[in-house]
Amino acid sequence: MSNSDTYTLHPGASALIRNEPVQARSTARLATLLDSAAAVIDEIGYEKLTTAMVAERAGASIGTVYRYFPDRIAVLQSLASRNLERLMVRVSEELSRAEHASAQDALLAVVDIMVELFRTEPGFRSLRAGDVLDLLPPTTEEPASVVVTTAVGDALVERFGVADTLEVRLAVGSAVEVADALVARAFARSSTGDEALLAEARRSVAAVVAGRL
Repeated sequence: MSNSDTYTLHPGASALIRNEPVQARSTARLATLLDSAAAVIDEIGYEKLTTAMVAERAGASIGTVYRYFPDRIAVLQSLASRNLERLMVRVSEELSRAEHASAQDALLAVVDIMVELFRTEPGFRSLRAGDVLDLLPPTTEEPASVVVTTAVGDALVERFGVADTLEVRLAVGSAVEVADALVARAFARSSTGDEALLAEARRSVAAVVAGRL
């Protein structure tokens, strides 16, 4: 795997957008709307987000919002899709770095990426990659957590020669799920993250995969 690897995530996400942008100006406008939604979510949570709030924060008309999104659900799912894509790009880059001496070291680096996104990516702390949502229609047949764990498992098998077994895949999936839960808890009441819980996330991940990678 190389830094140029790309992932096709949430292939159905574009179906949520009324007019998929084809010009730079439209693409920038869509990004502004999603950035605005993320900023509002950081302040009040995704449950209270409305399209009117997105329009106001973006300095746009409500009609502009509806030009791209049929409703608030589409806004949330599109933002979750963007979050997942950004997470996967970072994970791909990190797992290809030469300084990771072992598969476990690389997996712990993935935890650090999750922590960084919780701290720096607006809206990520509340919405993450969308698995916290109970919304229809789903944007893919598989939840985001499966997309992440499959890609991480593939990378560990390819990069470190880890045995591609059901046991290893289960361990990697469990480690990512545990990390997500503990990191989310660490940021539940802190914008920087509870350091004790973050340390526990790393210890737990190491324990889950010990002797399996």
